[in-house]
Amino acid sequence: MLRCVVQEHPKLWDELLGQAEFAYNSMTNRSTGRSPFSIVYTKNPNHTVDLAVLPKCHSKSATDFTAQFSSMLEEVRAKLLESNAKYKEQADKSRRERSFKPGDLVMIRVRRERFPPGTYSKLSKRKIGPYAVLKQINPNAYVIDLPKHYNTTSTFNIGDLAAYHPPDTAITSLSSSDSDSSVDGGE
Repeated sequence: MLRCVVQEHPKLWDELLGQAEFAYNSMTNRSTGRSPFSIVYTKNPNHTVDLAVLPKCHSKSATDFTAQFSSMLEEVRAKLLESNAKYKEQADKSRRERSFKPGDLVMIRVRRERFPPGTYSKLSKRKIGPYAVLKQINPNAYVIDLPKHYNTTSTFNIGDLAAYHPPDTAITSLSSSDSDSSVDGGE
């Protein structure tokens, strides 16, 4: 948002930060259906147009105000719970339950930040292994029997582990009629 506000004058970001914050706090949030200003201050802020005409003052009792504010907060809570339930439902569609037992073989996804500088190459394998699971710390963390030469901790998140499936042991044979090239060099 700040990038859009500063446009061709990026060095003026500190002068425009207040405007960006005001704009963000005035916008209606898709999860709550209200702006942050209306949630915190019970009303939207006055804009230049609002200040031209002074609002009429009506005296209301404190109990009416409290009831209105409480009902608004309950409405916001309900909308947030509904929105979170929708997000969870979408996320659960692609989620699979995985777990490993000690002794299971796993492949480890290699991440650059896990290894000391200079030891990771973009061209190296994306997964290493197979290595045995030593123990489960919790449903998301496992200790792997990782060789010492990797110079990294042997505890991994389940997101970086994949079950090892050995390669197929079937014998593959090609006959000369199956290949496109001939023995004589393509003549």
